Amino acid sequence: MSEVSENLIQETSIVSNEKAQNTFSTAMVISGIRCAFTYVIFPVFAPALGIASGVGSGIGLVASVIGIAANLFSIKRFHSSNHQWKWRITALNVSVIILLSVLLVLDIASLT
Repeated sequence: MSEVSENLIQETSIVSNEKAQNTFSTAMVISGIRCAFTYVIFPVFAPALGIASGVGSGIGLVASVIGIAANLFSIKRFHSSNHQWKWRITALNVSVIILLSVLLVLDIASLT
C-alpha cells in the first residue's frame, strides 16, 4: 500500500473516532438533561411556577425516548468506527439505556 493511501485510511479513522466520541458526548448530555429536569428542575421549580405535576412526566417520557435513541446511535457509531474503547463505551451506553428505560416506565405509570 502506498504512503498516501495509508495516510488517508488513518485520517478517515481519526475523523470517524472523533464523530463517535462526539455522538457519545451528545448522548450523555441528553441523558443528563433529562435527569436534571426530573430530579432538580421540576421538583423544585414546577410547584413554584404553578405547573402541573403531569407535565414533568410527559416531558420526561419524550426525553427518555430521545436519550435512548441517542445512546443506541452512539453504540452504532462506536462500533462502525472500530474505536478502541467500543466495548467499554457500549457497556456505559447500555447502563444508561437501562436507567432511562426504568425512568420511562415510571413516567408512563405516573401518567396513567
